[in-house]
Amino acid sequence: MTQAVNGSAPSADKTAHEQAPYLTALREYAGRSPGRYHVPGHKGGAGTDVELREALGAGALELDLPLITHGVDVGSDFSPMDQAVDLAAQAWGAKRTWFLSNGATQGNHAIALALASLGQEVVIQRNVHASTIDGLVLAGLRPTWVAPELNPELGIAHCLTPEVLEITLADSPDAVAVVVVSPTYYGAVADIRGLARVAHEWGVPLIVDEAWGSHFPFHEALPEHALSAGANVVLSGTHKLVGSLAQSAMLHMGEETHGGLDEQTIDRALTLVSSTSPSSLLLASLDAARRNAMLNGRAVVDESITELARTRDRIRDIPGLEVLDERLRRHTGVYDYDPLRLAIDVRGTGASGYELAVAMREDSDVHLELRGESMLVMVFGLTEPATASCERLVEALASGVDRVSRKARGRRA
Repeated sequence: MTQAVNGSAPSADKTAHEQAPYLTALREYAGRSPGRYHVPGHKGGAGTDVELREALGAGALELDLPLITHGVDVGSDFSPMDQAVDLAAQAWGAKRTWFLSNGATQGNHAIALALASLGQEVVIQRNVHASTIDGLVLAGLRPTWVAPELNPELGIAHCLTPEVLEITLADSPDAVAVVVVSPTYYGAVADIRGLARVAHEWGVPLIVDEAWGSHFPFHEALPEHALSAGANVVLSGTHKLVGSLAQSAMLHMGEETHGGLDEQTIDRALTLVSSTSPSSLLLASLDAARRNAMLNGRAVVDESITELARTRDRIRDIPGLEVLDERLRRHTGVYDYDPLRLAIDVRGTGASGYELAVAMREDSDVHLELRGESMLVMVFGLTEPATASCERLVEALASGVDRVSRKARGRRA
């Protein structure tokens, strides 16, 4: 789905953001009990499997509508869909925003296809998402890899620095764009202002995969979001932390254009990787998530930051565990750190993160975002009440560490 309209800077007036126009239009359509002589074939739930209807609820199935529904996304010069995307552009400070119904993956593929119209060589941060690599293949682009800073102790990658980007662009005269990742899976944030300055001095756009930072615009205690720091195109994995349904995302374009990458090029590229039957449920969830973030994000983040700071201290009291935090900024590849991310160093337990994750799942039914040899990663949503979640997590960690530590001692005996 590539509906898009122009937007302005983030709106200080929250009145407009009290509405979710696309979701409202879907509900109004369903509430009329219309004659559904169109797809999908379940006809608002009347023709679906009984167990699926019981699991999802009749209301969700009634909102499952196709494109080109009068009063929803067509029928006026500024349809409810247009209004929803315009409000999203305002919320994220974008000149233009697109709703995506195939996740950030769809956005990465479209970005690569758009860049192919400008040339073949692109400077790419080495630890980009797999979907970016797939996009390079689809578009026939030639990557010039640039390495982020590596943390040899933890075995993880941080971010790209402006100094390294400067050297790379000096050696890459044919590059048409720079693609970087910020934040990383572990919460490290790049110096986007510095990277944008370098890219623009060389006349190329800076594209930021900010899939893990879609929540940044909604509280001043969070890192500066990439669009406000000068990035030209930003990918937002809205479902990851802002609360839309899985497989929904947004693509944002900033006010400034560099290197010929314009709205029309991106719009055309998106049509190549977009379904003509996008899920109205996913799109409506983007509309609702924007509203919730604008109305409630700030207050909940206040609570979450306080609770997570307390939780980090409690986790450090568990033998063998350490927690990453803003101290990571001593590394050159870490300009800032996301306080809503919990990344835990488990090396002191004598067991791997894989083993500890299994223990937590089997003993406490607690499931984590990422587990690695030396690290575990937990994420907290923008408007998720953190107190109860943190309490359960600490208990599961303590139980899991006790189990894996006893096992590790047995191996050494």
